[in-house]
Amino acid sequence: MVVAAAAPLGVIGGVVPLGLAAGNGAGFPATFVAATVILLFFAVGFTALTPYVEEAGAFFSYVRTALGFPVGIGIAFLALLSYVALEAGVYGLLGPAGAGVVELFGGPSLPWWLFAAAAFLVTTYLGYRNIELSSRVLAVLLTAEIAIVLVLDAVIVARGGDHGLSSGIVSPSAIVSGSLGIGLLFAMISYVGFEATAIFRDEARTPERTIPRATYTALILVGVFYAITSWALVSGWGDEEAVARATDAGDTFLADTAQRYIGVVGTDIIAVLYFTSLFACILAFHNVASRYVFALAQRDVLPASLSYAHARHGSPHQASLWISGVVAVSIALAAILGLDPAAQFYTWFAGTTTVGFVLLLIATSVAVLVFFARDRRGNSVWRVRVAPALGLVGLTTALVLILTNLKDLVGGSSILAWIVIALLAGSFTLGTVVGGRVGEKTGQTGVAA
Repeated sequence: MVVAAAAPLGVIGGVVPLGLAAGNGAGFPATFVAATVILLFFAVGFTALTPYVEEAGAFFSYVRTALGFPVGIGIAFLALLSYVALEAGVYGLLGPAGAGVVELFGGPSLPWWLFAAAAFLVTTYLGYRNIELSSRVLAVLLTAEIAIVLVLDAVIVARGGDHGLSSGIVSPSAIVSGSLGIGLLFAMISYVGFEATAIFRDEARTPERTIPRATYTALILVGVFYAITSWALVSGWGDEEAVARATDAGDTFLADTAQRYIGVVGTDIIAVLYFTSLFACILAFHNVASRYVFALAQRDVLPASLSYAHARHGSPHQASLWISGVVAVSIALAAILGLDPAAQFYTWFAGTTTVGFVLLLIATSVAVLVFFARDRRGNSVWRVRVAPALGLVGLTTALVLILTNLKDLVGGSSILAWIVIALLAGSFTLGTVVGGRVGEKTGQTGVAA
């Protein structure tokens, strides 16, 4: 579920060209290594706190445990906005990708929203059912998309690239070239959703062991995959040519590389799997957002009707339908207003998610440090103080870089950038106020024992 949320093929086809073009060029693959290290530092503290968080809800449950119920609910509202924004926004990429697949095989040119609507119906159905069905669907799609990219990687490396394999991933001069900050920004975006391991706590057999194992495995798997594949793509053209092509034709960078090394059939397969990768991402985030709503309803923050699990499927079916309703309105408005699905609809929503995601990580890091400040509870200094502090420094640096470049993330509009910040700040404030009032009624104002 976590790796599917990261949409590996979507990142390779979309984020990597952006990182090469606007970031640090041939050194961009190294930023995936840096991002992975930062998030592994974070994960050390995150998993240390896991045994003391006996409720599903991921970030907000962790924050609530250390910083109190009102702040935890504020973080929950912030997280919910971030996840729903990403789920809705990715339809803006999926729609055109679906239209492209139909045209690729000789079909007519159809509007993007038709494919978004079809995917929406399937997502709503799977979200209504139990998590095992969604997991099986994601497992098939994920295996296929990773397999075809690994084939491409292997062919490029076996042929020795265009004129030798790139050294940019280990070259200090290449890594710090161009804009290292923007490169790190795009790398961090690629990991949104890895914390979903904790959200599915109630559906894991042994969460105390499963959550840490799944978190570390997902981070390392995704990080290695991103770093190696981006390095292979650069090698496929050569350092300078790869940056030039990513700048001039980023939308077709992956397809052009695939056609050069594995032929037309491989390119067609990648086109189809790019579409399914985006669908897998949407389905994963739909499940995450549904469980946030479910958890909040159980705490009397949202209507009680959303807190019941389906009698047969065990799924948060009402919460899932509620999320579907919000997303449906977003897609409909985008279509009615004639927004460009990628340049506007996706970009605006992704900018919101990016800022929100890093804020959630920072809040959780602070929660870990506060929780273990007086009593390490048998943990090493490294696990509950040093590693979380290093992660906090890295995440704070990433947030500064993201805010500095937020205008570019949302289409170059300063007004939109401030709207994004206002929405996130407003959601946290609203959640904190609601959490304070609910906490006073239920006696949940303090931190967890």
